[in-house]
Amino acid sequence: MKTFSTTPKDIEREWHVVDAEGQILGRLASQVAAVLRGKHKPYYSPHLDTGDHVVIINAEKIAVTGNKMDDKVYQRYTGWPGGVRTATLRERIAREPEKVLRGAIKGMLPRGPLGRQMLRKLNVYAGPEHPHQAQQPKPMEIEE
Repeated sequence: MKTFSTTPKDIEREWHVVDAEGQILGRLASQVAAVLRGKHKPYYSPHLDTGDHVVIINAEKIAVTGNKMDDKVYQRYTGWPGGVRTATLRERIAREPEKVLRGAIKGMLPRGPLGRQMLRKLNVYAGPEHPHQAQQPKPMEIEE
């Protein structure tokens, strides 16, 4: 009996669509990250990208628990003296909801080239429309 080891030719990719309306940010992000990594497949291998493509719609209608909308603060630095800019989660979702969700999922993927390859299979859209109808994505259920 031989031990099965996954190779790139064994990988079959599917497309999934997720409606983020009313979903909790961290719970959605962790489940999407698992699908991007391929952990839902029986032939998952940690050193290969065995995951599927994921399309997320309605990112602007994501929910968070507690007071995170006003308490969670994002910081960035412009590169200039005194150039620290801060924004609350509420402001960031109003301005760029795709980046909030993408950043949460990116933090749950591996660092390095493998994680970047997995992140390329993620497509996030603020509204209900997406240009991936030709790939016939299947609706993905998010467990609460």
